[in-house]
Amino acid sequence: MTRAGRGWAPWVLVRRLPAVPRLLLASQLAFNIGFYLVVPFLAVHLSEDLALAGGVIGLVLGIRTFSQQGLFFLGGGLADRFGVKPVVVVGCVIRIAGFLVLAVVQSLPGVLLGAVLVGFAAALFSPAVESALADQGRQLEEAGVATRAEVFGLDAIASKLGSVTGPVLGALLLAVPFGVTCVVAAGVFVVVLVAHLVLLPRDLRTGVGEVEPMTAGWGQVLRNRRFLAFTVCYCTYLLSYNQLYLALPVELTRATGGQGALGWLFVLAAVSVLAFQLPVTARARRAGARRALPLGFALMSAGFLLVAVLAPLAPADGVLALAPAVGFVLLLYTGQMIAVPVAQDLVPRLAGERRLGAHFGVLASAGGLAVLVGSTGIGALLDLAETPQPAAAVPWLVLAALPAASAVGLLLLTRRIVPAPQPVGAP
Repeated sequence: MTRAGRGWAPWVLVRRLPAVPRLLLASQLAFNIGFYLVVPFLAVHLSEDLALAGGVIGLVLGIRTFSQQGLFFLGGGLADRFGVKPVVVVGCVIRIAGFLVLAVVQSLPGVLLGAVLVGFAAALFSPAVESALADQGRQLEEAGVATRAEVFGLDAIASKLGSVTGPVLGALLLAVPFGVTCVVAAGVFVVVLVAHLVLLPRDLRTGVGEVEPMTAGWGQVLRNRRFLAFTVCYCTYLLSYNQLYLALPVELTRATGGQGALGWLFVLAAVSVLAFQLPVTARARRAGARRALPLGFALMSAGFLLVAVLAPLAPADGVLALAPAVGFVLLLYTGQMIAVPVAQDLVPRLAGERRLGAHFGVLASAGGLAVLVGSTGIGALLDLAETPQPAAAVPWLVLAALPAASAVGLLLLTRRIVPAPQPVGAP
C-alpha cells in the first residue's frame, strides 16, 4: 500500500475517492454504529427489564438474525430491479421504525416485531451497498484511483470501526433506560437517511443498465454453476466468524473461569484490522485469488485447530491462560483480512459485472443459512469444551474442518476459474 501523503493509510486512500464511494463507506460505518449501539445489549434488556426466559431470548435473537441474513437475497434482487437509492432509503426507514418499536414495547410480540424490522432493514440496504461498492470499485480500478479489493478493504475497516464504536457508546448509555438507547440509534439512522436522500445519485445501479424483473437476477445466479460452487465454499467464512460470539466465550470460561477478557479480545481484533487490513489486502491482491483465498481459509482453520490442541490441557497460569484465545482471534482475523476483500472482488467477476445485488444477496443468505444450521450443531457440541478433558477438542476439530474443506475447495475451484498471475513485466 503506497501513501499519497502523510497520515493513516486508509484515510489517505479515502481522501482520494470520489463522493459516492465515500458516502457508501460512511454508510457502512454508520450502519454498524447504530446496530452495535443496540443489539449487543438487547439480550440484557430482554432478561433484566422484560424478565423473559433464556429460551425466549434465544428465539428473539435467532429470528432477528434470520430476518437479516436469510433475506439478503431479496434485498439484492430489489437493488438490481429498482436501483440502490430506493432500497437503501426504505431500509433506513424500516430500521428507524424497528428501533422505535423496541424503544416502547414491553410485550413479546412487540419485541419480535421490532427485532424482525431491525433485521429485515439490513437485508435491504447491506447487499445494495455492497453491490454498489463493487460497481464503484470497478470504475475506480479502471480509472487507476484504487483497486476494487482496496475499496473492499476500506469497507472492512469502516465496518470494524462501527462495530467497535457502537458497543462503546452503548456501554456509556447503560445507565439510561434501554428505550433511550434505541432512540439514539434511530437518530443515527435518521442522519444516514437524510444523507442518502440528498447525496446518493438516483441512477446508481448494481452493474446492469436496463430495468429487469427481479427473477432475472436470481435466474442468472442459479444458472451460474461457478458462482454457486464458490458460494458453497465461501459460506463457512460467516460460520467461522460467528464463533467469536458462540465458541470463544466457551474457551474463555474453560481457560479463565469467566468471560471478562472478551471485550479486550474484540479490541485486539479491531486494532489488527485497522492497522493491517490495507497492507494485507494489497499483498493478497498481488498474490491473486488462487493463492489468497485458500490461504485465508487455511488460517481460519488453523485458529480453531490451535484451540483444539490446547483445550484438553489444564489452563496455564496467569495471562498465559489466554494464549489459545488470543491465537484463535489473530489467526481468524488474519485469514479474514486476506480472504474477504479478494472474495468480494471476485464475486462481480464471476457475475460478469451484472446483477450484482442478486449475487451478493445470495452469497450472504448462504452464509446466514450456514450459521443457522452449523451453529445449532456446534452449540450442542460446545458443552464438551467447557472444562479441560480429552473430548474438549471435538467441537474445535469440527470447526477447523469446515474452513479447511473450503480452503481445499477454493484451491481446486480457483485453479479452474481464475487466470494464473502473470510474471512481473509480462504484457
